[in-house]
Amino acid sequence: MAPKQPLGIELARRNLISEKDIDRALEYQKNHPGKKLGDILYMLNLCDSEKLIEVIGEILDENVIILTESNIKTEPKNFVSIDIMKRNKAIPFEEESGKVKVCFADTSNKKSVDTIRLLLLNKGLTMEKYVTFESNIEKILINLEGLAGETIDPNNGDITALVDSIIKIGMEKRASDIHFEPMNDKLRVRYRIDGELITAITLDTQRQAQIIGRLKAISNMHQEKQESQDGRIIMYPEYNIRVSSQRNIYGEKFVLRLLKKNVEIKQIYDLGFPNDEKIVKDAFNKRNSITIIAAPTGAGKTTTLYSVVNLLNKPQINITTIEDPVEIRIEGLNQVEVDSKTSFSDSLRTVLRQDPDIILLGEIRDKETAEISMQAGQTGHYVLSTIHTIDAVEVITRLRKMGISDYDISSVLASSISQRLVRKICPHCKQERDFTEQEKDIMTNIANKYGVELDFKDKKTYDALGCEHCNNTGYYDRTAIFEILIMDDKIKELIANGCSSLEIRNEALKGNYKPLIIDGIKKVLDGTTTLEELNNQLAIF
Repeated sequence: MAPKQPLGIELARRNLISEKDIDRALEYQKNHPGKKLGDILYMLNLCDSEKLIEVIGEILDENVIILTESNIKTEPKNFVSIDIMKRNKAIPFEEESGKVKVCFADTSNKKSVDTIRLLLLNKGLTMEKYVTFESNIEKILINLEGLAGETIDPNNGDITALVDSIIKIGMEKRASDIHFEPMNDKLRVRYRIDGELITAITLDTQRQAQIIGRLKAISNMHQEKQESQDGRIIMYPEYNIRVSSQRNIYGEKFVLRLLKKNVEIKQIYDLGFPNDEKIVKDAFNKRNSITIIAAPTGAGKTTTLYSVVNLLNKPQINITTIEDPVEIRIEGLNQVEVDSKTSFSDSLRTVLRQDPDIILLGEIRDKETAEISMQAGQTGHYVLSTIHTIDAVEVITRLRKMGISDYDISSVLASSISQRLVRKICPHCKQERDFTEQEKDIMTNIANKYGVELDFKDKKTYDALGCEHCNNTGYYDRTAIFEILIMDDKIKELIANGCSSLEIRNEALKGNYKPLIIDGIKKVLDGTTTLEELNNQLAIF
């Protein structure tokens, strides 16, 4: 057999990587001497991951796998403890007929391999070893251990203290939601942080009933009822917590929405909106019109509405909001909360008799609410609201489907704005690099399609490596990407004539309108986020 070549040489021989990229990886290794070359190439995305792991397997003469949570077909903690997995950088991921497949970050560490092998042998099991990238092992161990690590004690016999610590740590970690999820053999607790769900801790199913009982008690729910319920937790001074329960096949699932009180309203520009005074003035007209923000649930529509209202809020202007629920209290506003006895349309009718100048309507959900909103816009008011559509142009289609006439839409709709949230690169662990040619091609082809020229001169991008600050995700906090459709005379005419959304879009593209992806690419170029994250949200390649 021919002698096996070092990894870098073998990859170069197969034309899987350039010498420049090998030099870059070696330079990175100088600053991070504990990292192996294969892991660095994988983290920095310098080589096709499948081909990279295949070559590593051939050189080491080992079974290989790119280990992800979806590959794990068993509960690793049933075989070895978390501490042992961490010390040996190994994870059992599948068991069949007494043979356990175990993934290692380094199979050349004979002591680690023998430790796991003997532990399994004592349980009457044999081991089949695999190799994966160390960063994959680390990410999975974080989820297995839980974000809270030693702070949440899963064996804490005091249920009150246990639930309290889970909620408080969620607050510390900036979680927007906490999920308590009954499963077949465990109760899983997850935090949604910057839009992503991350496992905080898993608990024994025997504790499920006590935890659910505690959640019901503090959220003022009926203990005996097992149907869907809504409640609130008001015991934390800085937070309003909305609670929702729903029965599933393993018990009752709870979701806690954490709403911080007295949040400072961000300026519209701080949210990622174009820093252009003319665009802001055109987009947010203040009389005889309506502005609609379109985005999926959880994409920051309400935050944008608050920022717009904060921008327009003056002592001489009467602003009333109709919300479900009121998430942030703002000084100087008349805020109305919709409840089970009233609807948006009922509240809107009443508000129109209260002499408002500006009305913030949480959501247009039906024809009746849409019609009253249009009437409000036609009678001297300015209405701000949201709707669920895929982009700014489709707002027109959605209103049409609700039964609003083309005449009313063309005469009242001043602007429609679509947005999405993307995660921002973590400033503590980001690794600067040049854009690859493939990345440049992807962005250039998209930009050319919409008549936009890109300049990559002096532009850098970053790799999201992960650290304690960002919960090992590589991202911290989020920003919005926007598309803004201003209804000029030509577009109003097309709407009034019943033209299709395709015709309206084509006309809008001749002006200043650009789709979401263009603003996203601009934020990649300025280093706010990454092309990978943009693809995660918009599926562009």
